[in-house]
Amino acid sequence: MVKHIVCFKLADNSPENCKKTRDIILSMKGNVPTAKSVETHADQLHSPRSFDIILEVIVEDWERLEEYQNDPYHCNVVKKHMGEVAVQSIALDFEL
Repeated sequence: MVKHIVCFKLADNSPENCKKTRDIILSMKGNVPTAKSVETHADQLHSPRSFDIILEVIVEDWERLEEYQNDPYHCNVVKKHMGEVAVQSIALDFEL
């Protein structure tokens, strides 16, 4: 199993925008077949070094991660939205 984590800093980190972003991320459940698990959480501390949203996805293996990265729903809905609202992101991928 491979875990893919991305932290996003949003241009607008209002509760409403964080909820909308979380809902869009969670919409991958059932729409992105290679994603075995999709979780997201919003930061509650809001310190200067905090990121606003975290995405955690588990896939079967490295090949499935590549498929996930190129999945049409992931690219056309989630990545598109994140590209519009995020000003910074960092990622980490590792085997479980």
